Amino acid sequence: MPLIPEEPQIHEKAQGPRATPASGRTAPTPRPVPGPRPAAPPRPGRPGPARPVAPAQRASRDTAAKPAPSGPAAAAPARSAPQIQLIPATPDGALDAAEEAVDLLLDSGRTPGDVLVVTTGEPHPWATHELSFGDAAYWAQHDAGDDVFYTDVAAVDRAASRAVVVVALNGGDEAAAATVLPLARSRAGTLLIVCGDPQRVNSVLGAGV
Repeated sequence: MPLIPEEPQIHEKAQGPRATPASGRTAPTPRPVPGPRPAAPPRPGRPGPARPVAPAQRASRDTAAKPAPSGPAAAAPARSAPQIQLIPATPDGALDAAEEAVDLLLDSGRTPGDVLVVTTGEPHPWATHELSFGDAAYWAQHDAGDDVFYTDVAAVDRAASRAVVVVALNGGDEAAAATVLPLARSRAGTLLIVCGDPQRVNSVLGAGV
C-alpha cells in the first residue's frame, strides 16, 4: 500500500498569533503601522513650502538682495580737474589773446553759452556796455546762459560754472591774479585758458601748468 507522508510537526513557537486567546475572548485585529505621511498639498492661493537653500546659494542671494549704499555713506565720484592751457601774453595783449581764444573755441564747435571770460584789469567792452543797462539786466544775460559772458575779478565768484573759462591777465596787481585764477579753475568744467605772463600764472597755479 502506498505510504502516506508523515505530517510535519508544528512547534509551538513557530505558530502564528492565536485567533482566540485562552480566555475565550476574540483578539483585536492588529492595526497597521503608519508610514511617513505624504506632504499636504498647498492651499489654493498660497505657495507651497519653500525648498531649503544651500548655504552658498543663500549667501549669494543675501548679497544680491542688499541695496547699494546711498546717501552720505556712499562715496561721491570725484570731480576731475579741468585741463589748463597757458597762452603767453603781456598785460596789454592779454585781452586780444583771450578774444582770439574765444573765436577758436566757437570755430571748433563750442557753443557761446559754454564760455566765460574773466578779466583782471579793465573790463571787457561788452561787459561795460551791458552794465550800462543796469546790474539786473547784465546778470540776467548770465543766467540765460546762451552767449559768451564777460565779467571781472570782482564778480567772478558770482558767476556760475561753465565748460570753458578764459582768463585775461590784462592788468591788476598780484593779489588779483592770486584771487581770480583759483576761482576760475573752480568754475571751469573741462578747460581753463589763461592769457598772461607764464611766470605769474605758475606762481599761483603751480609749476607744470
